[in-house]
Amino acid sequence: MELAEITLDGVHLYWRELRPEEKGRYTIMCREADGQVTEVVSAPFNARTLVHEYGGGSFVVADGTVYFSNFANQQIYRKEPGLVPLPITAEAAMRYADGAIDRERGRLISVREDHTVASGEPVNTIVGIDTEGHEGVDVLVSGNDFYSSPRLSPNGSHLAWLTWNHPNMPWDGTELWVGELRANGSLGRSERVAGGVEESVLQPEWSPDGILHFVSDRTGWWNLYRWREKRIEPMCDMTAEFGRPHWTFGLSSFAFESAQRIVCAYSLHGNWQLAELDTASRDLRTIGNPYSEISYVRAAPGRALFVAGSQTTGRSIVQLDFAAGEIKAVYPSPDFVIDSGYVSTPRPIEFPTSDGNTAYAFFYAPYNCDFAAPPNELPPLIVTAHGGPTNSTQTTLDLAVQYWTSRGFALLDVNYSGSTGYGRAYRERLYGQWGLVDVDDCVNGALYLVRRGEVDGNRLLIRGRSAGGYTTLCALTFKSVFKAGASYYGISDLEAFDKTTHKFESHYNRKLIGPYPDKRELYWERSPVHFADRVSCAMILLQGLEDKIVPPEQAELMVKALREKRLPFAYVPFQEEQHGFRCKENIKRALEAELYFYLTIFGLNLPDSIQSIEIENLRQQRIFP
Repeated sequence: MELAEITLDGVHLYWRELRPEEKGRYTIMCREADGQVTEVVSAPFNARTLVHEYGGGSFVVADGTVYFSNFANQQIYRKEPGLVPLPITAEAAMRYADGAIDRERGRLISVREDHTVASGEPVNTIVGIDTEGHEGVDVLVSGNDFYSSPRLSPNGSHLAWLTWNHPNMPWDGTELWVGELRANGSLGRSERVAGGVEESVLQPEWSPDGILHFVSDRTGWWNLYRWREKRIEPMCDMTAEFGRPHWTFGLSSFAFESAQRIVCAYSLHGNWQLAELDTASRDLRTIGNPYSEISYVRAAPGRALFVAGSQTTGRSIVQLDFAAGEIKAVYPSPDFVIDSGYVSTPRPIEFPTSDGNTAYAFFYAPYNCDFAAPPNELPPLIVTAHGGPTNSTQTTLDLAVQYWTSRGFALLDVNYSGSTGYGRAYRERLYGQWGLVDVDDCVNGALYLVRRGEVDGNRLLIRGRSAGGYTTLCALTFKSVFKAGASYYGISDLEAFDKTTHKFESHYNRKLIGPYPDKRELYWERSPVHFADRVSCAMILLQGLEDKIVPPEQAELMVKALREKRLPFAYVPFQEEQHGFRCKENIKRALEAELYFYLTIFGLNLPDSIQSIEIENLRQQRIFP
């Protein structure tokens, strides 16, 4: 279950929830003080913004009224209790995200992405929107490529926000600004507080007593700071990450229970911890809990709420009650439990990789209480490369992982060089080396397990989504370690991708590969589509046909090259899917197609219940181990 964007409004708790059974619709839910849960936004409305294409920060709540972006037209709607949602923005090629309510002036302050421009990129700004929909939209901040996190001070006198420019991504370098708000709502004198082209600032938040706090990686790790009396003060200096890369809006790793207490989450060695921080003494106290992943932290006097999951439980909304000293899941029902006899738990591993470096991963052994492997038989291994590439894998119970381990596959989930959670230096290890060190890490992780005698070296597989799909295609093209692989909406042609992708990532390759067109030869050399003749094994490509981030042409270019070379492959396109599959039927179909593909490649028995797929050129070469 995908739960995100927790918001507190008095005693009420709101969140966004994905409904795969409703063709991937996102709804907004509300939990009242007595525990009753109701749906706030019903079909056909879909609470999903497309700012930066990845979205996030899709709704905000004030005094029981919900303001949300509707997927179909990207307008903001006002939903009052008991009434039908009504638009408060004009119908135009505009997108909105990451709002904050300005009660004093009766407006919503939001990031806006303007797609009405005749040519060139969309224009991003911070705007004020009349909550009644009568006064139109006023631009408050403009001039830079990107904006996020507009946050009002408690007394409404100041606005904080983040901004950055190409070629930076928000985890490379952002600036934190603060401006004075005049009585009429316009922005007065503004100043840069922190950040720059080599300092990533995340999540500005005002304390209840009006002190601005934020996360910065100025020491090489995302740590907490505050801006007080024009000075920046570190709140907690640790070799740990108190933030995540802002691929989406609305992320939150800390919140104020009071002016004296911050509730925060931090990542250490790939696992998340919960803690409280005394703002006076700056002492950090870890709070014991059973969770390995914690996100979307929110707080109010006496309590904190967050999305959390563990190695044996899926994501839930969890409440920390300080008075009772209790941590418990409040949604979904704690009765949702999977039989432990079918759950493989992860083991963290570190392994040597290229250039004398170390990389990290989580290893899942095959596990099913109803079956045992034949004596002396080692399991096939699936290596997974996460998306991003500046992202990380987590250890929360993932039914997709268990799908494989319960069917006899071992799985290695790799936090390859470039992943977050291990400091800025590890993150930047990928720069200039994308398609090289990430592939080396996946290869070396697999070979490490082979040397240890834990998996079958003749049955190694690799799979990945988005950037992980690109890593997969590179591994299958430029290495001879894996016997087959699966690319979900992966990049096959870097140059074509660079010319067609969306604004948010349109300069990302300048960091990952090199400046274009100066380094055009590198874009060619690291594009699998140009070297299909080097592919020595079978691959399956799965692609959403409405994907605006990695367009379907990327998969189709690879299909064309494989077909011309008469290499074994399968191509499974999905109508009405974008970047990431959200419809229940398609999620199921994709997993079963991938399983069918692997079992066919290895010549293993196929379950009768699995729908077949076409594998072209299957007989053109011997691919069975």
